[in-house]
This record gives sequence, C-alpha cells and structure tokens, in this order.
Amino acid sequence: MDGGMERGRDGGAAVPEADWKVGVDIGGTFIDFCALETRSGRVASLKVLTTPDDPGAELMTGLTLLAEREGLDPRAVTRFVHGTTVGMNTVIQRKGAPLALLTNAGFEDVIELARLRMPDTYSLFCSRPDQLVSRDMVFGIPARLRSDGTERQAPDRAAVADAVAAIRAKGALGVVVSFLHSWRDDAQENAVKEEVGRLAPELFVFTSAEVWPVIREYERTTTAILNAYVHPRISGYLSALEERLAGRGVPARPLLTKSNGGVMNAAEGKRACVHMLLSGAASGVNGAAWLARQAGEPRILTLDIGGTSADFALIIDGQARFGVGEMIGEFPLHIPSVSVSSIGIGGGSIASVDGQGVLRVGPESAGSTPGPACYGRGGEWATVTDAMVVCGWLGHSQMAYGQLRMDAGLARAAVGRLADRLGRSLEATAQAILDVAVSEMFAEVEKMAARAGVDVRDFALMPFGGGGPMLGVFLARELGMSRVVAPRWPGVVSALGGLVADLRGDFVRTLFADLDAGLMPALRDAFAAMGREGRDWLAAQGHSGAAELGIVADMRYAGQSYEIETPLRPDWLDGDDPGAIADAFHAAHARLYDFDDPDGRIEIVNLRLSAVGGGPALHFPMAEEEARAASAERTVPVFTGGAVTPVGLYRRADLPAGARFRGPAIVAQEDTTFAIPAGTEARVDAHLNLHLTFAE
Repeated sequence: MDGGMERGRDGGAAVPEADWKVGVDIGGTFIDFCALETRSGRVASLKVLTTPDDPGAELMTGLTLLAEREGLDPRAVTRFVHGTTVGMNTVIQRKGAPLALLTNAGFEDVIELARLRMPDTYSLFCSRPDQLVSRDMVFGIPARLRSDGTERQAPDRAAVADAVAAIRAKGALGVVVSFLHSWRDDAQENAVKEEVGRLAPELFVFTSAEVWPVIREYERTTTAILNAYVHPRISGYLSALEERLAGRGVPARPLLTKSNGGVMNAAEGKRACVHMLLSGAASGVNGAAWLARQAGEPRILTLDIGGTSADFALIIDGQARFGVGEMIGEFPLHIPSVSVSSIGIGGGSIASVDGQGVLRVGPESAGSTPGPACYGRGGEWATVTDAMVVCGWLGHSQMAYGQLRMDAGLARAAVGRLADRLGRSLEATAQAILDVAVSEMFAEVEKMAARAGVDVRDFALMPFGGGGPMLGVFLARELGMSRVVAPRWPGVVSALGGLVADLRGDFVRTLFADLDAGLMPALRDAFAAMGREGRDWLAAQGHSGAAELGIVADMRYAGQSYEIETPLRPDWLDGDDPGAIADAFHAAHARLYDFDDPDGRIEIVNLRLSAVGGGPALHFPMAEEEARAASAERTVPVFTGGAVTPVGLYRRADLPAGARFRGPAIVAQEDTTFAIPAGTEARVDAHLNLHLTFAE
C-alpha cells in the first residue's frame, strides 16, 4: 500500500481503496455535503457557508474539509450529484440573459396578458411583475398554423431578418421562438430558429416546442423564456464545475438534481436548464421520501427550513406528489416537478415591527452574509435564529460543524431593540417571534393540505434542513399532528436526496381529444413513441439497465378549465375499451372534489411519461435497537411555556438505537439542533431516526 492506494490487479495504475458517493446541495446560507463510503458503510456529512459572489468556490472548500476530516480521496469519488440554486437565484435576482421573443404577429402581448389574473385578487394596489422579456424586445412574425397543425401562412423571412437586426442593435444575447399550435407541429419554430442562427450565429436560440411542447401558448412561452433566461449562467456554472472537479482529480462526471426529483448529466443540464430551477427543494423531498420508506412511514409531511424559506411537501406511500405550475420567484413553471409549497420563513428571516406596531417575520432574510446577529458576522437585525438563542434553545454547542459559534449577547441586543419598541420583555419578544413564524407556516400548510384534499393529522412530520428541527415540533403540535420523525442527518437531507436519486426524464404529448374508443389507437401510439424517447434519453445519460416507464394523463370533464393528473397502467391502453381509464379519472375527481359524474364526457389534454433509470443501490448502516433510558449531558435554562425551565441537553451522537427520553429536551448535533417541548416522548430507531410522539 502507498498513500491509501492499491495497485490494480494487472499491476497497472493505482486505484483508491475506498469508493465514495457524494451528494451536494447549495442553499441560500449553506452548502450541504452527504458522502457515503460504500465499502465500509461510513457516512460523512458537512455544511459550509455559501459564497454568493463566487458560486462553486464553497464546493471546493467542502471537498478539502472532507478530505482533511473524513479522509475522502477525490480520486475515489465514483458518483457526484449536485443540486444548486444558481438558476432560481438568477430568476429571483433578475440577473439572467437579456432576451428577445419572436411570436406570431398580433400576439406580441402574450406574456403581458398572461391569464388575466392579478397576483392578489383582494388588493387594489397590487401589480403584475415586470416580465423577463421587456415589451420592446417582443417581435411579431407573420406566420400561422391552424389549430389542427396545418399551415395557413409560412413565416415571413424578411420580418425575421428585420427582427434579428433590431435584436442585435438592442444587445440581446438570446432568442425564444414561440408560435401558436407548435405543440402539434414545430416546423415553423424550427425554421425560424435556423434562420436566426444563420443571420446571427452569436445568439443562442430556444423554441417553445423543444423546451416543453404543451398546449396553452402562455404556459409554453413562459417555460421557454425561463429556460433561456438562466441558460448562460447555468451553462457557465456547470462548465466551471466540471473543470474544478477535474482539477481536484474527481473521476466522476457530475450529475445534476432536477425539479422532478431525478438527476441528469451536466451536458443535458446546460441546455435543459429549466429542469434545474427547483432542484434544491425537490432533492430535499426526494431524500425525505427515501428516509420515509426506510423508516416504514407511509404518510409524511416534510418541513425543510433553511436560512431563507420553509418548504412543505406531502409524501404518500413513500412517493412524493408531483404537479405543474410551481412558482419560480414571480413566474409559474409548467414542467413536472415535485410539488412543494414555500413561504419566506427561515432561520435567517428578519423580525420587524411595522408602522402599526405589529410584529412581522420575513420574508426578508439575513442570508449567510451577514447572517443572524448571533453569528457574529456583522448582522444587526433580529432573526428567528436569534430568537431561538434568546429563548435558550440554541447556543449550547458549536453549529455548522464547528464553523459557527453562537454569541448570545449579540442575539439579545438585536432582539432587545424590538422588545423596546413593543414594550415587552426580552424573552417574551423572542417567543413572539417564534410564535409568528410558526403561525405563518401553519397557514401555508393548511392551504397546501386543502389543495391536496388531505388531513395532515393523518401524517407524521419530518423536519430537516438547518432550521426544520428548531421549529418542527412546535408546528406539528399546532397542526394537531401526533408524531414527528427526525432523520439522523437532518441538516443534509437535500444532499442525501441527490445521492439516492434515480435518472428521470419527463416527456409529454398533447392530445386534446375526447376519451372514447376512437382515441385508443392514438393513445397507444403516443405511449410507444414517448417510451422510445424515454429509453433513448436514458441511454444518452449513460444508463444501460432497465427503464421504468410511468404514464399519467391530464384529464378533465368537458367544459372544465383545469385538468386532474390521473396515473394510468400501460395495459389499460390495450384494446379499444377506455373504461378503466375513465374509472380512474372518476375516482381521482371524487377523491379531490368529493363528487364525480360517471356519465360526463371526459377529455384527455396531455399524456405524460416518466422514464426512470434506477440509481446505485446504496445501503446505510443500521444498529440493533435495545430499549434504554438516555441520560442528558446537563441541563440548561430555556424560556418555554412562559417561564424559564431547566431542560435536558442531549448529544445526538450519544443516542444509540433504542434510546428513550422525555421532553422538554434539546438534542444538539453538528448540523442542527432539535427543540423538543414538554409532553413529548422520544425514541431512537435502528436507522438512528428520532421518533417523537405527543402525550394525549
């Protein structure tokens, strides 16, 4: 042996003794690492503060720390999965590429008109957001397809040339081409794309049909615009990422987490940028779903709290729910994605007093720079984290793997300024900040549950992220939930989600036809074509194993404006009887709206297919569960229930499988801290998950 390496069997180049799989997720405040050494089953986790001015630099810092602390050899990394917020932040901060839009003459206002809805129906003062493509950069091209896909008017090449000249003069970097009915036939869009490329090869061009070929021109156009808007920054970021990893000797080509919970390779990510916009949130839900299956929990409400936001999702029978229309900043995203509801409440959310003397929390966040006041990095505003420190739940151990030390004095000073304005005690003000944060999350969960048609009291809460364990138990109790399941590494669940993710590609065909016997051949043909497309996509990603094909139809009763996602079985497409498909839709409609119309005419709008290539079978260590009472390291004073109470402090690393204790308690670990109020029973399972139940 020499330096942790061994010679190959044929005497050739040395190969690492270890085999590391690494998952990485970049959030607003921290970048998270979860690494598994598959030969020993050892898990290493880490958090590193982000560097907003140099995205990706913190990734190299993390790899260096993992090498120093855990012995991770970059040459032994055989799988590297990366989730990033670069795309989402580009949209939110409006730092994307200047774009032009080419659309049909007479339809230049397609993105301005949108769906004729105001952002806030009940406000007389709200306004629509400024579009990512300004009105003077939208050019109408005389061209028209009929609704059946036949051509009425070919694109006017002279108008395209005039538009390109104006686009160049105005300094755009890219062009989106979106024409009516291109979901039926994309030939006109492709012809214009080729012409733009001939006239101005320096411009990058995307067509709406290549990004997401669905009916409804507004949704198709905005999705293509989002893809183009973030393309230069994501493409540049991914190229730099590949170079940095190669420079560190990492042999694995990076995989990227997607909004649908799957992964794709970097080459695909540079073009299909829109599929990465919700990658961080989706990775967290994907990791939680894997943990739920491992723990045998059929129904989970996830709570992912970072520095800026709180994300919620539902997991049923080990599977996350999917949807379309998720919001990226102020804009809807119309591709399949893990269904996540978000609110601007995080550990760094700033508390303030408005002009009416009312305490508010968020959505503004202190982020990682300067961060909460207690971080000692220059922050002066009181945040949720500062309130936790003042109450005594935080500040008894190092945070973020030793990178942060809580300064209670700075936290008390920041919260004290609010207390003076409110005329309340310091501790009461801190508790009020936490109460407001929990109430804001409560309202968001109630809305999400109503949309999904579920009762969250039938679910267990799984809190994760750096802030989820701080507030999760309080939220669960307010929601009337009876159980909380806390992962062993809650601070890095999003990174774990990438580590265990499968390759997944989504494909769509718009049919827009009545469900009857005459439609069945078209359904079979569409399914077969998408199946071939899905298998080809997996092969291009380097997958050589079996493909799992899932099929879903977007269906509605004739006359309805919105569709219901209805899972189908491939064998239902055999023959000419659509009865099984109709029955599935009626049942889905009744489940969601509590009524159905068995005699109603049904339409299928879209047929969607997911092609999944299984990732590596990863096995995490288990321990034998032996019931025993856990002992607190010491007691610390905590303001809870309106008074200062001695609370037991436990170290997560010292809680073996089978350990039991009662709240109130604090469980400290390197990536987060659990706040456990009185009336809570705690137990550690064989996977080292922490199960919390509430006394009746």
